[in-house]
Amino acid sequence: MLSQVLSQIEQRDRFVLTSHARPDGDAVGSSLGFSQILRSMGKQAEVVLRDGVPRIYHSLPYADKVVKAERVNGNYQAAIILECDSIQRTRLQGLEDRFLINIDHHASARPFAHVNWIDPKAVATAEMIYRLAREAGVQISAEIATCLYTAVLTDTGSFMFAGTNEHTFELARELVLAGADPARCARNIYFGHSTAKMRLLGAALSKLQREGPLGWISVSQEQMERCQAREEDCEGLVNYALSIHDVEVAAFFRELPDGRFRVSLRSKGGYDVAAIAQRFGGGGHRCASGCSLDGPLSAAAAAIRTELGIENC
Repeated sequence: MLSQVLSQIEQRDRFVLTSHARPDGDAVGSSLGFSQILRSMGKQAEVVLRDGVPRIYHSLPYADKVVKAERVNGNYQAAIILECDSIQRTRLQGLEDRFLINIDHHASARPFAHVNWIDPKAVATAEMIYRLAREAGVQISAEIATCLYTAVLTDTGSFMFAGTNEHTFELARELVLAGADPARCARNIYFGHSTAKMRLLGAALSKLQREGPLGWISVSQEQMERCQAREEDCEGLVNYALSIHDVEVAAFFRELPDGRFRVSLRSKGGYDVAAIAQRFGGGGHRCASGCSLDGPLSAAAAAIRTELGIENC
């Protein structure tokens, strides 16, 4: 499929790149890195994201060039959609009638585009983008390496998630040799949080609950408003529940304005949370996934417990 993607790229000159709404590090880093690769190939490329670039990724090269919009407008010859299982997940209008190229590494990925390159063995979509660049003969600049390294770092949970292996570190090494600064990339991500996020974390941890191997936390819409927090401030909060030594799976419930709950799921490897998320219309990785559930909170939490086979303690 890589050869098909390259063939379609060679036949075209103008591209728009996008990924899922509420983009994470792999979505942002892969989009930015790929856009630079395309420009190195003599193509025109623009990144459009429905929710823009989260604060902790603002320092990535060309992050300030990303277009935050609800619709894709422009005379693009193809749209490249990264780590999405449908165009609906982008929450962007204007993609329906375009030539679509789908690149994804999730186990829950689906072939919805004209050309689909899906590789669940890749630790991040960024790994696939790196392979594409090498196959196309594109030199990996320090800027491209920084974007792709950040994507790999975040999507592997700082090299902690299952699936991280010797090839992951070979990829990281090659990106560092190409100019990525590991310490700087990590500082920007893990020491770049807002005051609002720290206040929201306190509110979430005050509601920490334990039920057997499950640890879960939540925040209400009222707490979001009181902390003056944004959607991106919820990113990563679930990991604090997972960090407890005998917790094997963690959940974070974020109340939405309509009363539903967005659920982030994390596992240390013993539970396949991607399979659980898929049952509720979501998806992701074995150790990191998400979905949405109807409220109230008690019902949403009960649904997750049931899927995990955990009795209410």
